[in-house]
Amino acid sequence: MKDKIQLCGKLFLTFLKIGAFTFGGGYAMIPMIQEEIVHKNHWIEDSDILDITAIAESTPGPIAVNSATFVGNKIAGFWGSLVATLGVVLPSFLIIYCISFILQQFESVTAIRYAFVGVRASVLALIVKACYSMYMQCEKNCFAYVLICVSFVSVAVFSCNVLYVVLFDAIVGIAYEIVGGKQHD
Repeated sequence: MKDKIQLCGKLFLTFLKIGAFTFGGGYAMIPMIQEEIVHKNHWIEDSDILDITAIAESTPGPIAVNSATFVGNKIAGFWGSLVATLGVVLPSFLIIYCISFILQQFESVTAIRYAFVGVRASVLALIVKACYSMYMQCEKNCFAYVLICVSFVSVAVFSCNVLYVVLFDAIVGIAYEIVGGKQHD
């Protein structure tokens, strides 16, 4: 019991750190989540990050919260999911709560505007790194490339609802594996 409490405490502090020091949402958090839960704490394998991202993206809610909940549950069950989720949400809640009182007073300050430009640039870099990391873990075959292109064009060009694209991709992926599995048997 004592070990589980310590593990939950470590989960909380780890996701508190992730929530406090990453800006830009869930995709920007993926590299830090990977560093903390795979490389530093060895709670999951590197190959699990892509699965966590896929599950977190395809379930309702923010990716960061879904990832924290999933990892917490995998590591320490219900209490792990609860403390990991609280840890990742708490910094944002507190920061937004405090900023809401003072933001209007400082939005005309040039330095503040420039700071947000810099933060946006760093967020873009984190998102690109997350995309690269996920790409490196994906299967690289003709089917995967076609599905990536069709999905990107559907969302970026035709403004299709991402939920429908993810659902479509899941169905096509299952069908491909069923057909592909029969060919290998």
